[in-house]
Amino acid sequence: MEATAKELTVGQPPNIPTEPPPLARKPVTEMSAEEMVAKSIVPVKKEFIYPVPNRLNSDNNGPPTDAVPASTTSSAPVSNEKKSKRQLKRERNQEKQSTRNLCPMVAKTGITDSCPYNEKCRFSHNIEAFKAQKPADLEGNCPFEGNEEGPCPYGLGCRFLGTHKTNSASGIPNGLKNSEINGLKKDVQRLLWKNKMKFPKADAQLKVLGLMGPTKSKKTPIPNNEEENGCGEMGTDPIVQIQVPEKAESNNNGDDPRPQKRGKSLNDQTCEVIGEINGSSFEVVDVDTNVDQIETDKSLKLHPREKKLIDFKNKLYLAPLTTVGNLPFRRICKALGADITCGEMAMCTNLLQGQAAEWALLRRHVSEDLFGVQICGAYPDTVSKAAELIEQQCRVDFIDINMGCPIDLVVNKGAGSALLSKPTRMKNVIQSVSSTVDIPITIKARTSYYEGRSRIDSVIADVWEWGASAVTIHGRSRQQRYTKQPDWEYVYECTRKAPETLQVLGNGDIYSFSDWKTHKSACPQLSSCMIARGALVKPWLFTEIKEQRDWDISSGERLNILKDYVRFGLQHWGSDTKGVETTRHFLLEWLSYTYRYVPYGVLEVMPVKLNWRPPAYFGRDDLETLMASESAADWIKISEMLLGKVPDGFTFSPKHKSNAFDKAENG
Repeated sequence: MEATAKELTVGQPPNIPTEPPPLARKPVTEMSAEEMVAKSIVPVKKEFIYPVPNRLNSDNNGPPTDAVPASTTSSAPVSNEKKSKRQLKRERNQEKQSTRNLCPMVAKTGITDSCPYNEKCRFSHNIEAFKAQKPADLEGNCPFEGNEEGPCPYGLGCRFLGTHKTNSASGIPNGLKNSEINGLKKDVQRLLWKNKMKFPKADAQLKVLGLMGPTKSKKTPIPNNEEENGCGEMGTDPIVQIQVPEKAESNNNGDDPRPQKRGKSLNDQTCEVIGEINGSSFEVVDVDTNVDQIETDKSLKLHPREKKLIDFKNKLYLAPLTTVGNLPFRRICKALGADITCGEMAMCTNLLQGQAAEWALLRRHVSEDLFGVQICGAYPDTVSKAAELIEQQCRVDFIDINMGCPIDLVVNKGAGSALLSKPTRMKNVIQSVSSTVDIPITIKARTSYYEGRSRIDSVIADVWEWGASAVTIHGRSRQQRYTKQPDWEYVYECTRKAPETLQVLGNGDIYSFSDWKTHKSACPQLSSCMIARGALVKPWLFTEIKEQRDWDISSGERLNILKDYVRFGLQHWGSDTKGVETTRHFLLEWLSYTYRYVPYGVLEVMPVKLNWRPPAYFGRDDLETLMASESAADWIKISEMLLGKVPDGFTFSPKHKSNAFDKAENG
């Protein structure tokens, strides 16, 4: 029987006067391998276990401060304080006006007068003052020098300026780097900001499905003797009357669809060209001119089986991972054997508002030959419009709809795993999106919202008819989060219930080649398995699965992987000071997972499980010992080995608190 985190860290309950069982009191150094496994502790060989008490072999209730060897600690502070958005914005504005932030155009060209804004520019143009306070160059070569993309786009601001062999003033390329695609165009962003973007395909399908909701039409209302249809004021449209399906979302136990917010009425007979999209002009036409054709010739609509489908069979699929699953990390996993990659979860409402930070989650590297994006929304209108926009603006192979996110911030808005408790809305979301776009649609869901209720197996047979070509099932309910073992037997049951045309993928705590092999052999109908947190701890898991072996990777090989990540990060976020610190931040977020890896060479029993907690132990060399530290100060020290000293006043606190195993919020 596996023990919970509470049983491992908390002593004898005050209401039980009897002596606790010997196993609960025995320190890790005196436990056998079988006893450690029973307590969900990684069975490390006795000669490697660190003798100082730590959170797993202490009799007291609180973790001691000397759980890590003092020789590995850093003087860099670690802070749990979170700043408000207003404070962060104020600090950013102050930073822009300082001499530390040189105008990007001036930095690229090295000419003070090159900025078109001149005195109105919000950045500094003082080159000499910038050079006087600029930190020393970092060791190594500029990640952009020698590339086919041209000279370094950061010019004087690059932290590898001394290695530049070309003159920064000789033709610096502007815009996005050639190796990355799916950027948001400025003209499209302005239309989204002004709420003037039109979505003809999504609006037409929403009308057909009866999910449009009321409009702000100023036309004459329907006479009292005419019966309103299920779309409210849409009955005033003289062009077409739409029959509402029997199971429209408005009949879902009183859960009426949201009113739509529009900057311009859809009845405006206009035609606009908003710019070049994927090499061709995209014409925005009025919805009403196409509804008749859609209604009269439904045979033109592609059934999901007629679309180009993605073959997930036996392919290694890297899950969309919040925060850590960024583009540089996906490049690492791709190099180590991942076949399919997916961007981080993007909120539909933020995409439709033109938020640059949200659109950055859709960026794709050219090495990602099979790439999808994951979107999350609560209502058919927002999700279908976001999908149409992505199809227009981006090059993706599939769109995954998140129906499994357990985070309160998402669930409280009716999105993520909350959709499992509203099957009619779930159906409407899938139908509206699949009928709007021509690229394949997949969904990712949990077993249920509440344990034993609103389970995914009740709709698994219908998902294909709704329009999804594949479904990934995480073997835990939303209520479970990550505190219990995934129910793979239930995943197998759902797989057998699914139609043969629907591809089903399993997900949950795959951490070794043997885990992958076990699940595939237990249910041959399973198309593949999605790998999530296991890839965060050891991204070489893809190599292990492909080569069917357990890789006893050395600390030097792990450090080389981190070096590649830093290089990819500098190419993605930039080689100037801001880009260096952004790369450092995401590196530290990743290190908050990688420390949990225990090398095979120090294990008593193999393989280990993802939820087992490693005791404090010595590695086979100093670097391996440092990488095993659970202290954020030591993660900072590793980042300093790769990116130089941290700035004065630097602090770091993991976003997901992943070192608390039962409170991870991502995946």
